[in-house]
Amino acid sequence: MKSLADRPVNPVVGVPVAHESAALHVTGTALYTDDLPIRNSDVLHAWPVQAPHAHARVTQLRTAPALSVPGVVRVLTGADVPGINDAGTKHDEPLFPSEVMYYGHAVCWVLAENPEAARLGAEAVEVDYEPLPSIVTLAEAIEKKSFQGDQPTVARGDAGSALASAAHRFSGEVEIGGQEHFYLETHASFVYVDESGQVFVHSSTQHPTETQEIVAHVLGLTSSQVTVQCLRMGGAFGGKEMQPHGFAAVAALGATLTGRPVRLRLNRTQDITLTGKRHPFAATWEAGFDDSGRLVALRATLTSDGGWSLDLSQPVLARALCHIDNAYWIPNIEVLGRIAKTNKTSQTAFRGFGGPQGMFVIEEVMGRCAPLLGLEPSELRRRNFYIPGQSTPYGQPVRHAERLHAVWEQLLGNADVERRRTEIAEFNATHRHTRRALGITPVKFGISFNLTAFNQAGALVHVYKDGSVLINHGGTEMGQGLHTKMRQVAATALGVPLACIRLAPTRTDKVPNTSATAASSGADLNGAAIRNACDQIRDRLAEVAARKLNIHPDDVRFDDGTVTGIGFSDDGIPFAELVNDAYFQRVSLWAAGYYRTSGLHWDASRMQGEPFKYFTYAAAVSEVEVDGFTGAYRLVRTDIVHDVGDSLSPLIDVGQIEGGFVQGAGWLTLEDLRWDISEGQRRGRLDTQSASTYKLPSFSEMPEDFRVHLFERATESGVIYGSKAVGEPPLMLALSVREALRQAAAAFGPEGRSVELASPATPEAVYWALDRARTAAREAAKPAGMHAPVPSPVRAQ
Repeated sequence: MKSLADRPVNPVVGVPVAHESAALHVTGTALYTDDLPIRNSDVLHAWPVQAPHAHARVTQLRTAPALSVPGVVRVLTGADVPGINDAGTKHDEPLFPSEVMYYGHAVCWVLAENPEAARLGAEAVEVDYEPLPSIVTLAEAIEKKSFQGDQPTVARGDAGSALASAAHRFSGEVEIGGQEHFYLETHASFVYVDESGQVFVHSSTQHPTETQEIVAHVLGLTSSQVTVQCLRMGGAFGGKEMQPHGFAAVAALGATLTGRPVRLRLNRTQDITLTGKRHPFAATWEAGFDDSGRLVALRATLTSDGGWSLDLSQPVLARALCHIDNAYWIPNIEVLGRIAKTNKTSQTAFRGFGGPQGMFVIEEVMGRCAPLLGLEPSELRRRNFYIPGQSTPYGQPVRHAERLHAVWEQLLGNADVERRRTEIAEFNATHRHTRRALGITPVKFGISFNLTAFNQAGALVHVYKDGSVLINHGGTEMGQGLHTKMRQVAATALGVPLACIRLAPTRTDKVPNTSATAASSGADLNGAAIRNACDQIRDRLAEVAARKLNIHPDDVRFDDGTVTGIGFSDDGIPFAELVNDAYFQRVSLWAAGYYRTSGLHWDASRMQGEPFKYFTYAAAVSEVEVDGFTGAYRLVRTDIVHDVGDSLSPLIDVGQIEGGFVQGAGWLTLEDLRWDISEGQRRGRLDTQSASTYKLPSFSEMPEDFRVHLFERATESGVIYGSKAVGEPPLMLALSVREALRQAAAAFGPEGRSVELASPATPEAVYWALDRARTAAREAAKPAGMHAPVPSPVRAQ
């Protein structure tokens, strides 16, 4: 059998093609979940009753007033649940809670003939609450030891002894902000019960199988009695991996109780206040370096804010711990992880899934310690890169570590870094109130699910008698181009033009037991499953062609809709003709494909093993210009070199890299979640509830000069057509922007000074950082004996 990475002659993969739904997107004809109710009659609309307390006990719930509102049909409460009153997989997320755990928690749902009646009905519901003490901030949770889940540790060597003997030892602490997904399409479900009693769920979900399972256990049904379909999503970014299940269950409960279709679509404020975000983190660290600037030890504690329930906080924390090394060899390391329990939305998956938070910490260490070691930050980073033969702190060999060095050197050349450094130095010397700087950071990101069992996928491929092909796989399309890549994979495997391939929506009754479309694994898993199915069909067709051409089946070739053989280049059989012949010979023309990622092992209790199929490598150079009066900045230019292996679809991959980078820059520089932490009645309320108060990156925040280069000659063995994942790794490239801002702030002060920079690095945060640098410069310029102490944000020990 040919290797999974091998490509035939004239493959359709690797060819730049537009997104398969691009025309539908721009013309407004693409269908989403909430477009379906208008095609149905007698639809009910759901509206939540949200609690005005961060933590409280529900003492009375009076629904009768709502039923007197014209148009209200029913109020759903916990008493209506025939199965398990829980929206999660760990049974710590009551669907209808008796104890409010965060401000805005939905205690019941109103069903009405139209959204306005549902809203008025929700306002009419009377709820009595007994307020309880609440924990809103990470600092409060740490002080009160409010933790949930396990507290894993990644360790190697003897960090304590290595720190004690290190030539240079520093320590610090940092808080890392969260991030709202702010997908264009909010959470949406549309559910009806068909004539056979099947519950049919249309859901904007990244994990149809898990949505199916949660709906089934809420309704007291088997999974076979529930079908979930996802047409497409208008963005997800991890926010629709776990959190759609409860909304689908509410709609399903309403549909089964009333016998009418139910639509549940959150408006933007409801979506932001009801759903989880990227986990904020707090970290304390100690790092030791030798005289050559090489890391000898790191000891750290990472505390994530999990919100009120576990959700995906445990695997998010595990991935953070597994990425705290980023691209660097750390011989002695000890990192403890903890999950805080707070009275906020249950934080969940977000692009990178904890990896960005872990990598943030080590890049913080590098950025703050480099000037104290007398090194340019990019040089300190380069000196500590992994080299072939080294392993991660959790025991996985870093295969192809040489690619990291090659990507780095190629980036420096592409970006003309040395010349631009000279120009920046000249600019800074002639501009008193403005500074420019370059930030250069690497990325090493592991690809596969932390949970080994999720690394499997299925597919269903039908070839019809006319030669047309229909494919169905377990992955979901959220705008990332997965369906486009899967069509290219199928066309390549069958040797037919791309136009022959049609893709059906993701449905649990076509491909069962799907894994979430997450962890950047969608193309790897589903592409291999589709190829497996196509190979089965092609091998059967090769037998038919071999008899017709009088050659061995191994000598049959499929290329661009024509079937030929070695020595038959001037004679071929049209694919459709061969398919028709195969049908009349009673040869099966459909197949179920399956794939499981090989070579994975993970012991979560020891935090040891090989959880990733491979590592993706990348690096970015970002140049910023900062205004010394306001801290406002602009992103002048960004250069990226990214290793995607042999790209399945170059246009899609470049788009993912650009989008991921901008989303990462938003997280690190603009997006500032704010909760009310006062002791008043609004304690725990999310203050940033809309685009008017929550700053999102837009065209004005894009790099003015944006250059993305795909690393070449980078075939990855054992992966579908030699490609690599591209969904999450680009987000971490935005760390180069944060590091450029740090260095620009430092340029306002004396050399050799470490700069503390808050996260997100908003213009205000940058201003205070550069203001401290200017203060240090003024102190350094004073005559001897007139200096006031300027505290250093990094402690040397």
